[in-house]
Amino acid sequence: MVRSLDPTSQQLAERLGVSTAVLTVHSVTQLSPALYEVTLHGDASLGGLPGNDVMVLVHDALGRPTRRRYSVRHRDDDANTITLWIVTNHEGPGASWVRTCQVGDEVDIVGPRGKITLDPMADWHLFLGDTTGLASFYRMAETIEVPGKAIFIVEVDTMDDARTTTFDEGLGVTGIFVERQGRDFHDPTGLLTGLSAFDFPEHLGQAYLFAEFSVVRTIAVALRDRGLIEEQIRTKSFYRTGRANAGNGEPEKD
Repeated sequence: MVRSLDPTSQQLAERLGVSTAVLTVHSVTQLSPALYEVTLHGDASLGGLPGNDVMVLVHDALGRPTRRRYSVRHRDDDANTITLWIVTNHEGPGASWVRTCQVGDEVDIVGPRGKITLDPMADWHLFLGDTTGLASFYRMAETIEVPGKAIFIVEVDTMDDARTTTFDEGLGVTGIFVERQGRDFHDPTGLLTGLSAFDFPEHLGQAYLFAEFSVVRTIAVALRDRGLIEEQIRTKSFYRTGRANAGNGEPEKD
């Protein structure tokens, strides 16, 4: 018997003007020490556009329901699935869920969520952040028209987490992975180092900055110092060091 949708999921979806459904875990794969891939079957439309994420209903250590947001790595309309990449280098309800979920489990999903998608007018695209942004980065970059350019500057806990992918021939791709080397998650040093090692291409660029709350703020300033204007920097904070994400899956912004 298919589990009924949690009433709060329906209410939330209606308030946000999006959709919700109970999806079934189709596969779970650990891609690296800190990264899991979870494919969910049941309603691919929840995956939205490249750059979008979904809200997943999970439970905390006391069994209370809460939600976490995860970027969609892939949407397969033919198979009616969405695939999420979920980082587990921390303790929390989302990380606990993905470590223990099994094929056949059912989960409430609300989506699609998020306002950041690829800027089709840009000549080059800079994807900057940590492992939490990889799913969105790669999915957006796969839609860049040749002969565009995609630049990735990504901080990873270890180089084992430096997952790569393939792109259409003719797309200019530059990848810089920076190892964290024990730095705190709110320490921007690694991304600042990677950013300083790269010269921006000519013509119009767009930056997509997905990382920890305070790191996003610091790197956004660094990008402006490098000559980008506000409209060329799109930011998203996935989490905030020292504070659990709120019940809507986003970090507190106060």
